[in-house]
Amino acid sequence: MRECNIEKNKSMCNCTYEPCPRKGVCCECIMYHKRSGGVPACFFSDEAERSYDRSVENFIKSYRENGF
Repeated sequence: MRECNIEKNKSMCNCTYEPCPRKGVCCECIMYHKRSGGVPACFFSDEAERSYDRSVENFIKSYRENGF
C-alpha cells in the first residue's frame, strides 16, 4: 500500500478551514465529509469553497455554474 504524502497533499489542498485536523490526510477528509453528507473542499472552486457550504446540493450547483 502506498504511504500518504501529507505535505504534498497540503500543498494542493484548497480547504480554508485552518483548524482542520484532516488537512493533507485525504482519506480521512473524504470519510469525514461522506459521513456528514458533504463534499470535501477540493471538489469546489476556490471561490465556492470559501462559502464553507460543503453540501452535495452546493457542489452540484457550483459544478453546473463553473465546471471543475
